[in-house]
Amino acid sequence: MSVLIFVDTAEGQVKKSSLEALSYGVKVAELAGATAEAVVLGSASEDLASLGKYGVKKVHHVNNSTLDSFDAQVYTKVIAEVAAAAGADVIVLSNNLNGKAIAPRLSARLKAGLVSGAVALPDTANGFVVKKNVFSGKAYANVSVTTPIRIISLNSNAYPITAGDGVAEVIASNVTVDPPKVKVTSSSKASGEVSLTEAEIVVSGGRGLKGPENWGMVEDLAHVLHAATACSRPVADADWRPHHEHVGQTGFAVAPNLYIAIGISGAIQHLAGVNRSKVIVVINKDAEAPFFKAADYGIVGDAFEIVPKMTEAIKKIKG
Repeated sequence: MSVLIFVDTAEGQVKKSSLEALSYGVKVAELAGATAEAVVLGSASEDLASLGKYGVKKVHHVNNSTLDSFDAQVYTKVIAEVAAAAGADVIVLSNNLNGKAIAPRLSARLKAGLVSGAVALPDTANGFVVKKNVFSGKAYANVSVTTPIRIISLNSNAYPITAGDGVAEVIASNVTVDPPKVKVTSSSKASGEVSLTEAEIVVSGGRGLKGPENWGMVEDLAHVLHAATACSRPVADADWRPHHEHVGQTGFAVAPNLYIAIGISGAIQHLAGVNRSKVIVVINKDAEAPFFKAADYGIVGDAFEIVPKMTEAIKKIKG
């Protein structure tokens, strides 16, 4: 068995979710007594040989500027060709926006079984069984994959990043890259100190903040925690905050180690996008708010009094 891990990048930098996929893929290979290799597409500003510290022995680099702009069909064809050349029978990638676009296409092209949203290592005692989230994270399913080639997309924050001292061999791959069918005419980068989809901590606000003029205290708390800021859908719809901060079933799904919800009632659509968070803290003056049922910790009170005090207390702790 050979395991190929797709390493997703942004502006030449490897995404945190891809480091999780690397650690996961290497462990899959270790359990199967196989080799683990990685594939990177497009320009890379990082030293790709350093990816060896996560356990991969080889990094296939398709260094073609066409791949600097994401096109799911082009990426799928290139990854499929690299996988064939590497003799990979397991392909691992992140279950992020790019991964969700690539994985099903790759599955169809390679006639491979796909498990999307995996949360645990495969059980190989009887075949190849992978545990995944279903019903917006409300339950789990154990999926048996019987095809010769298997594809796993790993949920963010579902597997820890482990690093050692290894160095990988970087191989320049000369795969043919087709012209993209998608043309990028312009792009705008999301603002914020920390990327929402990569954040370890997320501080989120809802309509309980009464207006965009009160968002300063959310940003202050996020700053001291080195966290990303987010919001509920009504807040984004009212243009209090940009739509790229909207988390929930119709926005971004996040799975940070800590999710702090300020003035958010906790409608089921919002919970569907945040219920994979390791710890949820809810601050709301309404003791009957549904969010308290999903919270690990809850504070009933006025957010305008609590949040500034919390921010000052954290500042003191950090010195």
